[in-house]
Amino acid sequence: MSETGPDAGPRFSIIVPVFRVQGFLRACMDSVLGQDFPDFELLAVDDCSPDGSGAILDEYAARDDRVRVLHLPENGGLGPARNAGLQRARGDYLLFLDSDDTLVPGALGALAERLAATAHPEILVFDYARTYWDGATRRNTLSALLDESGAPSFPLAERPQLLDLLQIVWNKAYRRDFIEEHGFTFPQGYYEDAPWTFCTLITAPRIAVLDRVCLHYRQRRQGGNILRTTSRKHFDVFDQYARVFAYLDAHPELAHWRPHMFRKMTDHYLTVLDKPGRLPRSARAEFFHRAARDYRLRLPAGFVRPGGVTGGKYALLAKDAYPALAGLKVAGKVQRAVRKHAGKRVRQAKRKAMDLRYQALLRQPLDENLAVYSAYWNRLPSCNPLAVYEKAKELAPDVHGVWVVKKQLAGAVPAGIDHVVLNSPRYWEVVARAKYLVNNVNFADNVVKREGQIHLQTHHGTPLKSMGTDQKRYPAAAKGMSFRKLLARADRWDFSLSANRHTTEQWERVYPCDFTSVDAGYPRNDVYYRATAQDVLDIRERLGIAPGRTAVLYAPTMRDYQVGYVPRLDLERLSRALGENFVLLVRTHYFYDRDPGLQKLQERGALIDVSGHPVVEELCLAADALVTDYSSIMFDYANLDRPIINYADDWDTYVRSRGVTFDLLSGQPGDTPGVLATTEDELIEAFRSGRWDDERAAALRAAFRARFCPWDDGHAAERVVRRVFLGQEATPEPVPQEQRTVAPTPRTAAASAGLLTLPAPRRGAHEDVRRREASGTAEASGTSGTLDASGTLDASNASGVSGTSGTSGTSDTSGPSDASGASDASGASDASNTSGVSGTPGASDTSNASGASDVEMAG
Repeated sequence: MSETGPDAGPRFSIIVPVFRVQGFLRACMDSVLGQDFPDFELLAVDDCSPDGSGAILDEYAARDDRVRVLHLPENGGLGPARNAGLQRARGDYLLFLDSDDTLVPGALGALAERLAATAHPEILVFDYARTYWDGATRRNTLSALLDESGAPSFPLAERPQLLDLLQIVWNKAYRRDFIEEHGFTFPQGYYEDAPWTFCTLITAPRIAVLDRVCLHYRQRRQGGNILRTTSRKHFDVFDQYARVFAYLDAHPELAHWRPHMFRKMTDHYLTVLDKPGRLPRSARAEFFHRAARDYRLRLPAGFVRPGGVTGGKYALLAKDAYPALAGLKVAGKVQRAVRKHAGKRVRQAKRKAMDLRYQALLRQPLDENLAVYSAYWNRLPSCNPLAVYEKAKELAPDVHGVWVVKKQLAGAVPAGIDHVVLNSPRYWEVVARAKYLVNNVNFADNVVKREGQIHLQTHHGTPLKSMGTDQKRYPAAAKGMSFRKLLARADRWDFSLSANRHTTEQWERVYPCDFTSVDAGYPRNDVYYRATAQDVLDIRERLGIAPGRTAVLYAPTMRDYQVGYVPRLDLERLSRALGENFVLLVRTHYFYDRDPGLQKLQERGALIDVSGHPVVEELCLAADALVTDYSSIMFDYANLDRPIINYADDWDTYVRSRGVTFDLLSGQPGDTPGVLATTEDELIEAFRSGRWDDERAAALRAAFRARFCPWDDGHAAERVVRRVFLGQEATPEPVPQEQRTVAPTPRTAAASAGLLTLPAPRRGAHEDVRRREASGTAEASGTSGTLDASGTLDASNASGVSGTSGTSGTSDTSGPSDASGASDASGASDASNTSGVSGTPGASDTSNASGASDVEMAG
């Protein structure tokens, strides 16, 4: 034990090996740092993880000096990573925590209390519970072995049944001086816990138990667990038990443990053989023969085999009789088949219901040069899929793209784009035979993912609101969706596109499926870096915006707790307050029908209703500023480096009903994109005072852009096509933000065309106030205009929206809320088109082709 005093180490050293776990890592780290027992150090070992895990660890280390991060130069696996942490540990006791698992609240305090009560044993064994993606929690079924009655501590010989617990390292606290005295380290390879666990337990003079769940063991649906990986690496189990018996050979005083270790070895070998999906079929016989060799080599004298079926398997190993074992397994399968007869009948019924023609098509060869595209539940071509489609025509011209659209929209598909009508004979043909399937939501449930097909999920927004499995906690958002069906759809994804690290982490956590993240940026945002001044002017002219007017785009998201479109602003009052030199563009979420009230206001000249405009990116290019609430349009619009104002009048209700991934209203750089307003009066005051575009708003905007627009640079579509269609690296590397050239602001574009003269550089709002106070004037001017005597905002003297360049990306207010992407609230049919192809009209149909409403992918 370490001495107490100023130079003493912490009570616990918590060693966390980290590899490819960015979606779960924050939960792991927070579970440790949020403990009410503070006397610990957290040793996080980045095992050369190729994702953003290392950066996340550095972020935590910068905030909390109890976190120490070690970045390994190359990937060595779980055992070497733990050893690296061991070498730097200073605590009295060692704890090991896998980076996708979590400590429960109060765990460290309970461990410290139990260690003190049991006179500091060499090992303390505590309990755990398995947690599942659907929210279920199941305690260890052998928890009764941790009964605390009896002696406070004991040698293993008094309670050998503890060997029947799962052979894991992370349900125990180890006294560091005991580990160092005996030189215990972790081996490489699969099943590295076995030699560590068995050798430490049989060596420890004193063991104590704690009958309390201290750790949640995450059961990931796919990936992240060697037990679900088909590989020859499962042969590593032979090396691990060779280490156990070598340890026994080196310690004759422990010879009485040989029968126990032999039983554990044999059971483990049989488990690897019995569990489906671990060994390649071609390797099963080889594995059995090696297991039989170890059985005969290490069989202790006088060993008594267990009874029943297990004893029969032991006998077959002793005889190296693999054919007999295979026959035994077949018999077991027959019995299981009888028990599952009812389930089989249900599956047969479903298969009979499947279209026979589709079944025949599924047996035909894949067309390696065919790609199927869809956007927003089979609306018109738009969003990220459209941008990928256009770039694929350039970089992979041999791949023919076909779009899926609803029957009522088929006549509106732009000329030159091949398309099929949903559920038509040709539709079933292309989805059955296409090599590539690209969508920003999910394909219908009855689309079969074939071996060899490649599904690209592009998503359609950055998730501020909770998505995927997180929605289980918010019934208003889930609306009765089947999360099992949701995840079955997500299981088909091979690639998941991401616009920023925050999004990557969220997708990997809330869609626990075996896809590869493509950190490329959003292709639909490429247009922001390619649009010219003339493009901006042309868009504004088509929308009817005069060159000298300041256009404010108002694009709110939908509300899960409301039915239908409910205006949250008095738009006529806002338009009147802004004054005649402003023009208000209003875009409702595409889930809603066209609003008659907006049409009446448009007829009176109070605003322009752009809810049905087919390309959201064009609206963003035309707008001098964005007013939104929680829509993901803000993340895309941030690329343009133009003012963003969040009107958040129902934030508390929204958070309770939908859940969020970060605090938009914190006011902290990186969280808040600009000015916040929670009432109409605050919103109007923000424009009147000039706060909407002052220096503080610009600084917040820059931090927000740095966090959420790291990869949008005009080349996102190219990176996606190279990675997915061409099998290359996702190149080119993103251009640094300070080197990017974004589309000019409307005022800059007008000035370049000689349509207006830009004023001298503006002062900040606070400087303007000081000037007015010093002069004694009562003028209520701001950077955006002056108030006339009637109280209306006169923008004639305003310099307008600042036109600083920055990352660009088109924003899509159109993203629906389907299981696959973060939604964006603003609009309807989307925006994606860098090629000028129009998107969908503002349809309100939210049903997907399978008949399910995928509210999962929100916007």
